[in-house]
Amino acid sequence: MDKKIYLDYNASTPVAPEVINAMKPLLEDYYGNPSALHWSDKPVKELLNKAREQVANLISCSPKEIIFTSGGSESNNFALKGYYYKNKCRGNHIITSKIEHPAILNPCKFLEQLGAEVTYVGVDQYGKVSLEEIEKAIREDTILITIMHSNNEVGTLQPIKEIGEIADRYKIAFHTDASQSVGKVPIDIEELNVDLLTIAGHKIYAPKGIGALYIKNGIELEPLIHGAGHEFGLRAGTENTLLAIGLGKACELSKIQLITDDLKSLTSYFWNRLKEEFDEQIVLNGDPIERLPNTLNVSFINKVGQEILEKIPELAASTGSACHSGNIELSPVLKEMKVPEYIGMGAVRFSLGRKTTKTEIDLVITRLKKIL
Repeated sequence: MDKKIYLDYNASTPVAPEVINAMKPLLEDYYGNPSALHWSDKPVKELLNKAREQVANLISCSPKEIIFTSGGSESNNFALKGYYYKNKCRGNHIITSKIEHPAILNPCKFLEQLGAEVTYVGVDQYGKVSLEEIEKAIREDTILITIMHSNNEVGTLQPIKEIGEIADRYKIAFHTDASQSVGKVPIDIEELNVDLLTIAGHKIYAPKGIGALYIKNGIELEPLIHGAGHEFGLRAGTENTLLAIGLGKACELSKIQLITDDLKSLTSYFWNRLKEEFDEQIVLNGDPIERLPNTLNVSFINKVGQEILEKIPELAASTGSACHSGNIELSPVLKEMKVPEYIGMGAVRFSLGRKTTKTEIDLVITRLKKIL
């Protein structure tokens, strides 16, 4: 297999050609400050407004509810810290899950140092949180619930709509990190009943360094960056118009892409080929049905995922479990799912994308057969 194959789209995506073309004018002609008040301002401001509309259109919200950030991590930090700082007078309790991305878990740990109390709920064998456990964790001083929309490692989709209904019933703000879901599955703010939602640009074929945070009208956050009144007074600093336009175009493309089922079919084809070739030697990690359409986290039983990938250097994929000096350390997500070590140590995450082909899948199967 001489050809390099990329199956790590959950880590990052290539920038779409249409996105590059949309950004070019900002590098050549439109150099004005969108907050300025002269002739060079207008075209840049119009492009920024259009980008905000494109992002809002993807998740069916108002453009005024979209704040541009530097990416998913900043959006998550802004949601958690911003809400806590602004609302801690009403309570200091936060609920999250044990399998969140570090961009949620570490801000929670930071807030604990400032007096917050955080309840970390567990998950079942598929990586899914229990609605009963979340409701059971609610206290009188609970002010925020944050649960990821889908798990970046195993692809399991969480019952966000139902959690939103619980949060609404108790008048608690609800945030979801949708970094891995946006652009892969349809997301409608009205249906999800969330107050805050995170978007990461480089997961949907936009450049790195750009993201967005949906903030429901009426939700108040304390800004992380203080200064002038940019981004509706919530994020000071001259807007990164270049990358915002890129994110906007990427969201527009994602809206179109969601209409097709090609990626889901290709992922199913990959899984069927794996089962066909390896039968009882493999296990699928995560929910078998309610999962991201592009993600396969597969364990090769009694093998080490890291060693498998090292033997196929032409393949870009990932494994959450690590091997250090002969000792296997399972990923925190698989640990929380109670995956046995002899299964979890062989985990490999394959995440497909727009450029993935059936031929590439067949090549990967051939290489896996040779080394296994």
